[in-house]
Amino acid sequence: MHCGSEASLLPYSGSISLKGAGGWSPMVTDQEPWLQVDLREQMEVTAVATQGRYDSWDWVSSYLLLYSDTGRAWKQYRHEDGVGRFVGNVNSEAVVQNKLSHPVRTRFLRFVPRDWNPSGWMGLRVEVYGCSYKSYMADFDGRSSLLYRFNQKSMSTVKDVISLRFRSHQAEGVLLHGEGQRGDYITLELHQGRLDLYLNLDDSRLRFSSGRVAVSVGSLLDDQHWHSVHIERFNKQVNLTVDSHTQHFQTKGEGHSLEVDYELSFGGIPLPGKPGTFLRKNFHGCMENLYYNGINIIDLAKRRKPQIHSGNVTFSCSQPQLVACTFLSSSSSFLSLPSAASATGGFSVRFQFRTWNPDGLLLFVQLSPEPQRLVLQISNSRLYLTLHSGGTEKCHRVNNGLWHSVSLDTKNLQITLTVDGEPSSAIELWEQLESRGNFYFGGCPTTDCQHLTPAFQGCMRLIFINRQPKDLNQAQQGLLGNYNELQFDTCNIRDRCLPNLCEHGGRCSQTWSSFSCDCSGTGYSGATCHNSIYESSCEAYKLIGSSSGFYSIDPDGSGPLGPTQVYCNMTEEKVWTVLAHNSTAPVTVQGSSLLKPHIMKFNYSASAEELQAIVSGSEQCQQEVVYDCKRSRLFNTKDGSPLSWWLDREGERRSYWGGFLPGVQQCSCSLEENCMDMNYFFLSYKDHLPVSQIVIGDTNRTGSQAVYHIGPLRCYGDKSIWNAASFYQESSYLYFPTLQAELASDISFYFKTSAPSGVFLENLGLKDFIRVELSSPSAVTFSFDVGNGPVVLSMKSHLPLNDRQWHYVRAERNVKEASLQVDQLPLRFLEAPADGHPRLRLSSQLFVGGTASQQRGFLGCIRTLTVNGVSFDLEERAKMTPGVSSGCPGYCSGSSSLCHNRGRCIEKSNGYVCDCSQSAYGGTTCDQEVSVSFDMESSVTYTFQEPFSVMQNRSSQASSVSTESSSRAREDVAFSFVTSQKPAMLLTVSTFNQQYIAVILAKNGSLQIWYHLQTDRSPDVFSPALNNLADGRLHRIRIHRVGKNLYVQVSSTLSFAFPLIHNSNLLMEAASKGFSGCLSSVQFNHVAPLKAALTNRGSSLVTIRGPLVQSNCGALAESTSHTLQGKTFTHSPHGNGTQKDLAVIAGVVTAVVFIAVCALAVISRLLYQQRRAQRSSSIKEETRHSVYTDYRTELHLHNSVRDNMKEYYI
Repeated sequence: MHCGSEASLLPYSGSISLKGAGGWSPMVTDQEPWLQVDLREQMEVTAVATQGRYDSWDWVSSYLLLYSDTGRAWKQYRHEDGVGRFVGNVNSEAVVQNKLSHPVRTRFLRFVPRDWNPSGWMGLRVEVYGCSYKSYMADFDGRSSLLYRFNQKSMSTVKDVISLRFRSHQAEGVLLHGEGQRGDYITLELHQGRLDLYLNLDDSRLRFSSGRVAVSVGSLLDDQHWHSVHIERFNKQVNLTVDSHTQHFQTKGEGHSLEVDYELSFGGIPLPGKPGTFLRKNFHGCMENLYYNGINIIDLAKRRKPQIHSGNVTFSCSQPQLVACTFLSSSSSFLSLPSAASATGGFSVRFQFRTWNPDGLLLFVQLSPEPQRLVLQISNSRLYLTLHSGGTEKCHRVNNGLWHSVSLDTKNLQITLTVDGEPSSAIELWEQLESRGNFYFGGCPTTDCQHLTPAFQGCMRLIFINRQPKDLNQAQQGLLGNYNELQFDTCNIRDRCLPNLCEHGGRCSQTWSSFSCDCSGTGYSGATCHNSIYESSCEAYKLIGSSSGFYSIDPDGSGPLGPTQVYCNMTEEKVWTVLAHNSTAPVTVQGSSLLKPHIMKFNYSASAEELQAIVSGSEQCQQEVVYDCKRSRLFNTKDGSPLSWWLDREGERRSYWGGFLPGVQQCSCSLEENCMDMNYFFLSYKDHLPVSQIVIGDTNRTGSQAVYHIGPLRCYGDKSIWNAASFYQESSYLYFPTLQAELASDISFYFKTSAPSGVFLENLGLKDFIRVELSSPSAVTFSFDVGNGPVVLSMKSHLPLNDRQWHYVRAERNVKEASLQVDQLPLRFLEAPADGHPRLRLSSQLFVGGTASQQRGFLGCIRTLTVNGVSFDLEERAKMTPGVSSGCPGYCSGSSSLCHNRGRCIEKSNGYVCDCSQSAYGGTTCDQEVSVSFDMESSVTYTFQEPFSVMQNRSSQASSVSTESSSRAREDVAFSFVTSQKPAMLLTVSTFNQQYIAVILAKNGSLQIWYHLQTDRSPDVFSPALNNLADGRLHRIRIHRVGKNLYVQVSSTLSFAFPLIHNSNLLMEAASKGFSGCLSSVQFNHVAPLKAALTNRGSSLVTIRGPLVQSNCGALAESTSHTLQGKTFTHSPHGNGTQKDLAVIAGVVTAVVFIAVCALAVISRLLYQQRRAQRSSSIKEETRHSVYTDYRTELHLHNSVRDNMKEYYI
């Protein structure tokens, strides 16, 4: 074998060269054929090539590649993106080469065919590319170590480079340690199969303080295969790489050098003065090519150099590899083994396993006398042993991916269970039990245990029955027992959370075949925590009907910047975004000079990057400056040099003031002794805003002083919302740089057209692509290919989309799923294959409004185009593109909001009208409150069915974890009320399958929100406002739920919700008393049930009981109130565990909203369960939006089946 990219393996015994006739082809009777290549020694393999069998119809079209040091324990090779399959041949003669993204050092290779020519059979000729390498090996037995002693007392370094390769079958062990007397230390340690690096360069820290923090890299490193480690440090900057995963970090503290005294130890931490005694568990395994700052440690030890002390270290790798088998299927895998006779009676079983799954059958044994049986299973991540009617449980988690040992023994009328060497648990027996028949591991094919599902998915090894080891090779050859869906000689476990594909700090959890993201507290939602739950600007909040108050905005949406809390002032014609800083009061300055100036730094409630995003996305920004002075100057009167100045957001010095442009130096205070001048002006050049620092340098003469005040940053307008382009030639398009969308991308925009079809945007790669298009007058199609074949996701509207009105499109693709939304139609999902290619690789420019082929171009208007949180400036690009113009004609295309509160602007030939059918408000511009006065006898019932089902749109192409549906469930509820009654039932949404939401006032007038989404648990109760709301004043409530997270906005309050112990009597009492007062502007998702009841009294969907009087209480209360609209931020996880049916309220089933005596019967039926649910008490900030686009009223759907209806009682 020769080095170089084109070097090939010379023919060795056992390998097959591509040059020549013949080839390998298995017998048709072989169940699991593979071709194994022995390279005779360790080689570094960089590529493999395959060819079909000579002059035949036999070839392999895809295969797996396994490698091994010994030919016993194998590991599957995976590319950097986690894909394990290699592309093979399409005929028998062409050579297909696959380069390895990361080379492997191995002796044995195994080619495992997965697909082949359906018209022929498997056929292979193979060639291996790579080179030999020099190996320095050391074997550590768990009690040995290598000590490298320095030539001087201590070694102080500002730069370190450490590299090694290791192989271990234990999850714990120290690889490297060094420490110094001043407190510095470095420790590299295996812990739970991960590699932890402890590094301290700060002499103020204790050597082994409890606050030590490790940087962890890698996972499953106890797999008996080689792993490479590379550590680079320069001063405080450190790079830690394990295999292909790298962590970049900076050490804490003030130190820049690592000071280590006397020696470095490898393989353990020896106790000073006690040879052979170690502070922590030693490394047990092999190390290879161990280098410390260019010094070959193993070579020095092998040559017995005096600076190396080697204790019980040998220089070969003799560690035996333990052979495991993999249970592949959660439904049909099993291993059946016969029992061996026990000399002492009874039976015993011992084995090791590892898995990620929280449930699975480990062992099933039929016992004598009948009908007793023994079942050992994982349930809810814990281990359970069940014997007939009795059982025992082990409380610690066993689905953490680590190896766990299990021992079962029957003796002395007891069955004892021991896990990981901990104290055993026992079940007392009345009589001695014997095993009957075979022992079933991982699953069971017989009728006696088929209901014990799911089967185990994971790895097992070291199986002993009655203290006799079981040879899995014999099982594989059919000489021992029976099996199904097993893979021998390998533990094919993989960590799907490495790297963590959950974005924005989402927490990753996994099963054997998939992973899921917990987005709680991140401010993001979706399968990979990609989507911000906040609006991008105050302007966007205004468009969905919000009023003035404190809001979190996320100016870059799904981009890397986090949300920022701002105050949105919506009382003026313009919507102002206000960001305060840390110095709000006027500041008096005396005694300052140029040599000793007064300096004030301003800290805002946002980072510099977030400030820049907010300012650049706004139409205009300004900052008020008030400056009073006496005997002080802003500028030197002789040369004009500044005596005082301010710094912009980039830290650049600015000396212009007022409304002047940069570079114009104006304003000075009079030097007259008894005169106080006042300068009041605005800084409005937004590229320099906000002010980050002010410097005053001329108040050091007698009687001199200056008083200044820097106001908050104020911005208005959102440049992206109405940024539009018109396409009037089918061959025209706009082009932008290539999409950066390898792992996740979201694309959103509005369009209007009269054309029947056209491509909105397209980006191509060599094979991959992504495209969004209007495929027919009523359908939008989202298609892409990431290497797994083209994927097409279509959404068909019940109304034409080429009606010259604005329509909203949002397409998203990530490693878990793809989704498409059009207007208010429910999201359509398509799940990604679990082991497919995750990365979208694009190379061409992004075409907007057309394609690279200039065919199927779009004719019409596109606006508000946003990709991964970045807004595209269509207007600017359109100015230089033929066939495209900036802006879009029409009354509804301007930046002024013609229709309010989610009202939809409809273009007419001679003007426009506002469609308020989906808004809770009325009037010509959807800005009039719709209010109704209720008394104790009044109620309204509203029933509807949504036109589509979220659950029906889900693909069955791939299995999904049960938390995914819960992450898609959402409600958006808004209403206002005035009442003096307490307790009172304000609003309830319930389903006919006993789920409900209830909003009530408690006996003290405080607001309570009840959520009962899991029918097998008691409801969760949240109290976001503890003050009395039954005070006769108007209160606005907005409730928004995304998955398990709840957000509540309550006017004029700022508090947090927390879970309460529920009291069903309180809910029933509130329901029995109903409601007396005024309700206004009630909205649930895109339905306004109160307004529908008033405007559709003759509809069969609306039932009114008692007197119902239309009122203007909402408008009157609003006009007499001078209280600023505040905001309650509530982020509370819903209940515990997974909620498989969480999505039904958001999409498909019936619901009831009611206020009256009739509610008592419904609530009584729903509250039959009294068991208290365990709830999480974490409280975090969250909000979300509903897209303000068109949809059709559902009043005409009243003839549908009642089981698929929602009802509202008011």
